[in-house]
Amino acid sequence: MSQRCLAAVLAVVALAILVPLAAVAQPAQAEVPRTAWGAADLGGVWDFRSITPMERPDDLGDKAFLTEEEAARLEQETVERNAELLSRSRRETTAGGSVDRGEDGAPGFYNNFWLDRGTAPVGTRRTSLIADPPNGKMPAMTTAAAANVAALRAERKDVLTHAPTPGGWVHDLGSNGLQLRCITGFNSGPPMTPGGYNNNVQIFQTEHSVALLNEMNHNVRVVPLDGRDRPGIRQWAGESRGHWDGDTLVVETVDFHRETSFAQGRTDQHLRLTERFTRVSADTLMYEATIDDPTVWTTAWTYEIPMQRNDQPLYEYACHEGNYGLYNILAGARAEEAAAEQASK
Repeated sequence: MSQRCLAAVLAVVALAILVPLAAVAQPAQAEVPRTAWGAADLGGVWDFRSITPMERPDDLGDKAFLTEEEAARLEQETVERNAELLSRSRRETTAGGSVDRGEDGAPGFYNNFWLDRGTAPVGTRRTSLIADPPNGKMPAMTTAAAANVAALRAERKDVLTHAPTPGGWVHDLGSNGLQLRCITGFNSGPPMTPGGYNNNVQIFQTEHSVALLNEMNHNVRVVPLDGRDRPGIRQWAGESRGHWDGDTLVVETVDFHRETSFAQGRTDQHLRLTERFTRVSADTLMYEATIDDPTVWTTAWTYEIPMQRNDQPLYEYACHEGNYGLYNILAGARAEEAAAEQASK
């Protein structure tokens, strides 16, 4: 047998051996659960708790992903911190203090028992929720938007997060005004982001629509999939339309009424939001949100959250039971202003 023929035979034998081995080495693609009509099944309750920050911390530089050991260490530190807050001795707060921040990292008026931020980074181990730009940071703001943020910060200097500006009423509650008035939730958006608690969304599907029910403020969005026109009516949660891109549900939302509770109220009525929902495994739903608001940021940007299946039902969420919260906030502000005026005399 010539050397050329021998080489050809050996090549065929090697190929016959390596192809089956390669097939074994490749992980099998997860079978996507499907509805009765054949669409990817996204139904159920999905938990988006995470300690991963929206933006990459400065001290991590260009580090896009944590190692397994680093992620485990962060989770352990969070668990230990929660245990310390739960077991330490009682500490009193004073009227007028912050509901969000107490001494030594305590959560303020809320006992840490009531908070449910999660204990682990996202499953992908990204160092930020932001996936694009690659630096894990929000892009630069426009000149006008940056000026608006600076003006609001100056106006509310030394004003507590949930208090009105001096002399202000319901329209003067700062960047958290919508959530404080129970109009929108601080994490339900749209788009959705991890927050202090109530980090769940329940998805319902039919052939012609999808409903997204957020635990926070029990907000629900019904997303038509039939290509119908938008009525052009501006709403707090915008007007959503959806379509399938393969097995990914794409939801595009425009016609926002004003700002949303997302990103401390920075977005405005020009926001064009694109959300993508992809079932990547039996227990994981990848959520991706692209923020395109040319009046606020100089370019569009994207973040992602691997949501985890939650086998628990959603429970009722009540905001300002009896509707006394806002009344008490404003009454307290008027009392403080009257006392300050009296003292100045």
